[in-house]
Amino acid sequence: MESSLKSLVDDDSRYQKAFHLFLERSSEHQCMRDFIHNMLPGILASIGDGKRHLNVIGVGSGAGEIDLEMLSELRLKHPGVTVDNEVVEPSSTQLHKYRVLVSQKPDLDYIKFTWNKMTSSEFEEHWRVKKMTKKADFIHMIQMLYYVKDPGATISFFQSLLDKSGKLLIILVSGESGWGKLWRTYRNQLCSTEISQCVTTGDIKIFLDSKGVKYQSYELPSQMDITECFTEGDEKGELLLDFLTEVQDFSKTAPPELKAGVLELLRHPDCSVESNNKVIFNNNLGVIVIDDQLT
Repeated sequence: MESSLKSLVDDDSRYQKAFHLFLERSSEHQCMRDFIHNMLPGILASIGDGKRHLNVIGVGSGAGEIDLEMLSELRLKHPGVTVDNEVVEPSSTQLHKYRVLVSQKPDLDYIKFTWNKMTSSEFEEHWRVKKMTKKADFIHMIQMLYYVKDPGATISFFQSLLDKSGKLLIILVSGESGWGKLWRTYRNQLCSTEISQCVTTGDIKIFLDSKGVKYQSYELPSQMDITECFTEGDEKGELLLDFLTEVQDFSKTAPPELKAGVLELLRHPDCSVESNNKVIFNNNLGVIVIDDQLT
């Protein structure tokens, strides 16, 4: 990343504001819910191999809303099971929201929650140091591979934790989305290998194919209203620009030519459609499901 640009993830308060606004302006969580309730049950049906106790790991679990919906579907597919759920989340704000959410749901007594306030890399180190031998039946990594130094190595580590018939579920932006076009064009300016990766499902598929790892993939249609990004000085537009670029105060700190180029690309038909005076960004997600068979 250019020296004048600071990563948004370094300012947790601003990141949380931008993320909350992103959820308001996008259909991301809705498209995830559609997947969870329509497609995930079939994936979960084959895990566990008849066991009465299942181990789950959520990596980058955020505030827990999506996690709990997945756990609900797991319970429906495997009634009567108990669950050990490892929550891995570095943001104290998000982790607190998750714990509050759990405290409000007494019907979750079949789940034991273990709270890990750490990054996935720290969790991996913790797992190795403790010489943990526990295997997982279901691991999910939702929108978090952008924040590891080596996405491929991270996937390989968590796949190695899968028990027989276990599943690893990864959700990222699709390589065919507006994000994919933005990152292919401005990867060098916007991404820092030390902090954030401009990685899409397209990149992950290339890695998995190179290793001979079999997987299933799905596309989840999603949109995001970015109209406010094109109003100079609009507070919400600037927050959305920060989220899109992963740069703190992008509109104020980016070189003029980079800012102009990004704004032009965001409005390009490859990234967005314009309708009824709105600019609607292609926020499509991709899902990759890997099983326990290391090849």
